[in-house]
Amino acid sequence: MTIKHYYDEALAQGSYYIESKGKAALIDPWRDPKVFTDQAVNDRAKIIAVFETHPHADFISSHAEVHDITGADIYINEKAGAEYPHKPMNHNDEVKIGDLTVQALFTPGHSPDHNSYLLKDESGKAVAVFTGDSLFVGDVGRPDLREGAGHIKTDRRELAAQMFDTIRNIFDKLDDEVKVYPAHGAGSLCGKNMGDELSSTIGKEKASNWAFSLKDRKEFIETFLEGQAFIPQYFPNSVEVNRRGAPALKKAVEGIHKSLGTGVPENHTVVDTRGFAAFKKGHIPGALNIRCDADDKFETWLGALLAPDEKFCLVCRSRTDADAAVYRAAKIGYEGNISAAIIDPSGEKVVAPEFDLAHFRQNSADYTIVDVRNATETEDNKIFEAAVHIPLHELRKRAHELPSDKPIAVHCAGGYRSAAAFSILSARADVQVYDIGDAVTGFAEKSAAASA
Repeated sequence: MTIKHYYDEALAQGSYYIESKGKAALIDPWRDPKVFTDQAVNDRAKIIAVFETHPHADFISSHAEVHDITGADIYINEKAGAEYPHKPMNHNDEVKIGDLTVQALFTPGHSPDHNSYLLKDESGKAVAVFTGDSLFVGDVGRPDLREGAGHIKTDRRELAAQMFDTIRNIFDKLDDEVKVYPAHGAGSLCGKNMGDELSSTIGKEKASNWAFSLKDRKEFIETFLEGQAFIPQYFPNSVEVNRRGAPALKKAVEGIHKSLGTGVPENHTVVDTRGFAAFKKGHIPGALNIRCDADDKFETWLGALLAPDEKFCLVCRSRTDADAAVYRAAKIGYEGNISAAIIDPSGEKVVAPEFDLAHFRQNSADYTIVDVRNATETEDNKIFEAAVHIPLHELRKRAHELPSDKPIAVHCAGGYRSAAAFSILSARADVQVYDIGDAVTGFAEKSAAASA
């Protein structure tokens, strides 16, 4: 028996490959299936099944493409309303993978159509459970993503109540030694209190996960609903793309034009993927700066700031960077929105103003300070008492609320989001905008020391 965990750091998303006796199965495979098909070739195995826990909101799954490539059957709960070729798999249904058995467990709460998959060895002993977005390490999957998306749209309070029952009637009854393999880790927007570990056991979760400790239904629901993060614009669209089945990745991106110095298509949003240092030396007027380096959350912020139907043009440092940005946009289903990817575009460029940090330190009251961190970050943790709080994902729609009688200085927690915020606010012609950038960490330390 082989279990392999593939983890996408940018989306904090996990996919799984299991193999036994030359038969293989995938669970929640990410957009590019090549790593899974290559693994099967290496194992001299045939992929015969893909198990989808639910129609995902935060990433595009390759289940439909894997089916087309390998002929593998796709299994998902019938409540999902899947429109691609599939086999409904409901509570306690089983599928053989070599000597192994995969048993469906209906685990609603994150979504109303959610399955987890219990893996049993050749003796019938349960060894692992692939929990999707139902049970995480230290948390459970948020209940507020399906109020306006999916085949079944369900109120968050109803889903929270379903999760209470799922924990008690399904997961609490599993043996303590059963391994827990979730679809997400810390940093995912699908939960709020995930631990740093990428896997766990049922016993560990029973002992340390808050969801097992709350025995009162009402208290559970209120705790569950409190403090959830924002919902990126792309989430509802991804649910629908996954429910229909996404097109093959290579075909989906092959028509995107990449060129040197080409002009920007009219009326298309410009997404500049370069670092802020390069961006401020010269950028297309009105461009959004969403950096796309390897350790950045490019996918999340692209899908948070741009609507699923918004056409955009990418600006990149090189052809290699353009290929990477296109692929990462495709991970959230945005490849069809890309009009072009341009390296070193020609035409008018804007140079960002230098920020006089010393002047700001001595005269911060002369600035309108804008804090673009999320609401959960600013509670009892203000860096500047007088700052106006507008979370980054709301800034494009709310930039007009900011006054123009003073220059604006924008900050986040470390510099990535403030660079994007600077690019949004710089489109205003009536006020000078500055980015505090990573210098904010010094102010944060001073603020923390003062409140200690």
